[in-house]
Amino acid sequence: MRFDKLIHYLKLDKQEFLFQFNSHPNYPSALAFSDTLNFMGLKNDAYELEKQYWDELPDEFIAIVNNSFSLVKKTGNNYSVYSDKVKNLNKNELHSNSSDFILLFEKNENTETKSANNIKPIIYIALGLIILYSLLNQTWYESIFNILSLIGLYISLEIFSQKFGNTSTVIGSICGDTSANQNVNSCNKIINQDKTSILGLKFSDFSLIYFTGITLLGLFLPTTAYIIKGFTLVSILAIGYSLYVQAFVEKTFCRVCLLIIAILVAQLLISTILFDNLFLETKTLLLSLILWIIVFASTLYVNNILQDKEKLQKSNAKNLRFKRNYDLFKRELTENEKISFTDNQTFSLGNKDGKLHIAIVSNPYCGFCKDAHKILEDILKKYPNEISAQIRFNYTTERSNEKYTNLISDFVNIYKNKSQNKFMEAVEDWFENKSEERINQKSNRGTATEDLTPIIEMSKENANSGLNFTPIFLINGHQFPEKYDRDDIWFFIDELLEDEEL
Repeated sequence: MRFDKLIHYLKLDKQEFLFQFNSHPNYPSALAFSDTLNFMGLKNDAYELEKQYWDELPDEFIAIVNNSFSLVKKTGNNYSVYSDKVKNLNKNELHSNSSDFILLFEKNENTETKSANNIKPIIYIALGLIILYSLLNQTWYESIFNILSLIGLYISLEIFSQKFGNTSTVIGSICGDTSANQNVNSCNKIINQDKTSILGLKFSDFSLIYFTGITLLGLFLPTTAYIIKGFTLVSILAIGYSLYVQAFVEKTFCRVCLLIIAILVAQLLISTILFDNLFLETKTLLLSLILWIIVFASTLYVNNILQDKEKLQKSNAKNLRFKRNYDLFKRELTENEKISFTDNQTFSLGNKDGKLHIAIVSNPYCGFCKDAHKILEDILKKYPNEISAQIRFNYTTERSNEKYTNLISDFVNIYKNKSQNKFMEAVEDWFENKSEERINQKSNRGTATEDLTPIIEMSKENANSGLNFTPIFLINGHQFPEKYDRDDIWFFIDELLEDEEL
């Protein structure tokens, strides 16, 4: 199931979205899709709405069009439908090809995320520098040869990237939208169904190896002219094989393949007619051989790494469907005996009437508590009206030094005299900087002492309930299951809020 244009329009991280969607226990249902959007920060509500009422919908909504989740955007009397590609439909076409399911969402500009490993800008800079170098230091025909190599290299990189699930706008513009799984698409048929396999590399992968090597050798023209001429002559075999497969095996022609063939033919003519037949030095031949071995080994290594990563992601997504199953989580949660506290007011946060209560047992000097407090803080920011929370510091006068006592006094002072936000900012500041002086300045307590009796009694309750280690999350009195990571709570928040039994 693919909806690249929808993801792009909503400015979501494609890899993260697909991973979360595929790992949802109800994949590939509408519930999984809705929950994934919520998880990515795009709040939405699902409805079953008869078509006669669709005119009253907002200008943008999500529906199931042609059995695919699609964003529908009203443009005049027509509708633009974003799914695996963009389509324009009139009202009757939209209604006849859609189910009654719709999602209404709140578009948030902050939902856009950038992939941390996007290396395309680096590739563009490298290609630009090579072109600049060729134009300034080489003859006109050597520059043209190198530019053709760069075009072939870029197209080969796009094909290589597409093999691992990425959508290429360049390949799409040449062949039509290759993100759609259509047999009639010649590029899909030739590239994706390539049965060639040499050490796990497809025929298209050797195009990447070839153009990478030719590009690097082209930087040293005219010294490497003789070697390049030899490789362009060998490329005749690849041209013949590709044309044979297209004409007689698949019986369809691939536009991008024909473009690469055109580049190879042009380079063959340039090298044969214009390159000088310089004497081939043994040193140059040896260095070229080493270069090709490095390029081949690097491509093979990257290919194997990405294949392993893809397998692991698919396997992890399947395993996470079990881990994210709410019924399993609830069973593990409620297996722990419910704990009731007499004091739920000290360091109470959020909406005190919220039906979901989260308590965190922690210690300011606990190294692992920082991440736990960050999770609680983010939950309160995202669900300010639905969640009630409490911070339960473990503190005893017998085991505490003066610094700890003063720190707790400062927290009590800030909580009593300032807003919840100021208190949460102080806790966050503490775990970020671990500076007693900074917290004391925030409290303005001076040397005055605070009554720490509620904190001491709260700590005794923690100890009597066996909550001695920190950090510990409690959800409506049930200790968070040890089989789950603390940040897994994000997968279940919405269902916890809807669960009347809890």
